[in-house]
Amino acid sequence: MKDTENARKIPSQARSRATLDIILEAAAQLLESVGESGFNTNALAERAGVSIGTLYRYFPDKQSIIAALARQEKAAFEKAVETVLAGETGGLARDRAIIRAFLHAFSDRTEARRLAVTALYANNDPRDLLEGYEAVQGAFRDADGQPLSRVTAFVLSRAVQGAMRAAVLEGADFLLSQEFEDELVRLGRAYLGHPTRPRGA
Repeated sequence: MKDTENARKIPSQARSRATLDIILEAAAQLLESVGESGFNTNALAERAGVSIGTLYRYFPDKQSIIAALARQEKAAFEKAVETVLAGETGGLARDRAIIRAFLHAFSDRTEARRLAVTALYANNDPRDLLEGYEAVQGAFRDADGQPLSRVTAFVLSRAVQGAMRAAVLEGADFLLSQEFEDELVRLGRAYLGHPTRPRGA
């Protein structure tokens, strides 16, 4: 069963949506501060300022809460990528802006992110998690300005995504470092035959 079937209530009103957002933000804070071993519904209800009954109206257990947090952050990343592809890169090169959006997801809460991503991959078909990446792959060109072939796009995207995902799941202490970001950018550009730019560009 997919984790999308675990939520007991899909909020349809603004007030319910706000309550859900408060619960998920509190979940991220709690996971970051105490880890999974200290994460339970009673502690979450207290931190979120809601009753345990309210919490159970939305979620049947703590795993469904973690999975919902992961889905929320995945959606936020996809929205950030859409913004970059529309030309709003904040002065960064497009490839770097996309990589930075991924690296700094979850408001830089690395432990909460590790647990959420683990839950996401445990409860979903990996092919479903890749939906939306086609637009990213289609936005890149090789050194000759040509669109990437299907195979080239696959190899490039899995190489970069794989390195980022491994850093998240392994709890790498360099996940948020400039050096790691630079190396991911360099990997992509070198593979596509682009000249190396100064670090940070």
